[in-house]
Order: sequence, then C-alpha cells, then structure tokens
Amino acid sequence: MKQEIIIAGFGGQGVLSMGKILAYSGLMEGKEVSWMPSYGPEQRGGTANVTVILSDERISSPVLNDYDVVIVLNQPSMDKFESKVKPGGVLIYDGYGIHNPSKRTDIDIFRVDATDAATEMKNSKAFNMIVLGGLLKVRPMVEHENVIAGLKKSLPERHHKLIPMNEMAIQKGMEIIQKI
Repeated sequence: MKQEIIIAGFGGQGVLSMGKILAYSGLMEGKEVSWMPSYGPEQRGGTANVTVILSDERISSPVLNDYDVVIVLNQPSMDKFESKVKPGGVLIYDGYGIHNPSKRTDIDIFRVDATDAATEMKNSKAFNMIVLGGLLKVRPMVEHENVIAGLKKSLPERHHKLIPMNEMAIQKGMEIIQKI
C-alpha cells in the first residue's frame, strides 16, 4: 500500500496540521512516512500545502508530480492541483470557496462541506479534522485509533482536552462527505 497525498489551501485552515496528524498516524502503524510542508511567508491567508506519503515500503523521494489523493480547500488550490490527480485517484474539496469544481471524469470527486459543519459545531478550528474525517471515509489508509494517537502526539499536552471535540469532527466529516 502506498498513498501519495497533497493537501492545499490557505494558511490558517489547518493544512499542515492535518498532514502532520496523518503522518503521525502512519508512523503509529509502522508505515514509512514522508511529510513535506510548503508555505508562503504569511501565516494566515497565504498559500500552504503539504505532501504526505504513507507506504508499506521505503519511500524513494518526497517530491511528486502527481498524487493518489488531492485535497483542495480553496479555488487557487483547485486551479493548481486538480490536474495533478492521477487517473483513478481522488479529489476532495470543501464546497465553501470553490467556484469552479472539477469536471474530470477519470477520477473520483468528493465534496465535504467542512466550513458549514464547523460553523454548526460552533468551532472553526474543527474544520481540518472534518476534512480529515472525509478523507478517511473515502480512503481508510490509517486506523481510527492511530489518528487519535497522532492527534495526541501532534497537539501540545495542554490541548489534549480538545481531543474529544476533534474525534467528533472526524466522525462528522465521515458522515457528510459525498461523491459528486
């Protein structure tokens, strides 16, 4: 099993955190993992993306030209990465802020309305975990308990009280993702 994933959006959407949690989850399962962030100088509002590779075998290079899974959280990321999904791969997007959804017919396209769900939960910080839940529903590449272990590993201990809320957000994402 090898999954090559890119998650892209604006800074402040939890793109890098989502990738880190996914990477830690893979480590908890003994997988080979690569986590390679890329972001502009701005912390919020600038562009950010992270490439995560999870594999049962050694990873030769973290640099990729196309991906098994592309998650886009804004239109500029859709414009840049839509064409980078391998045929037969998966494109996941948040409906908020995407004005021109993909029309490709050689990939599976999913929409997860994470912005709306985070608003309903009254917690905008749950956004990235809702998206992660959608991903794990479509491509269950790591076990749920390892995602929670990854959360514990990536969150500072003072924020461990937020883990139940994050678990609820992951579950919500699994419930609301829909195939287009």
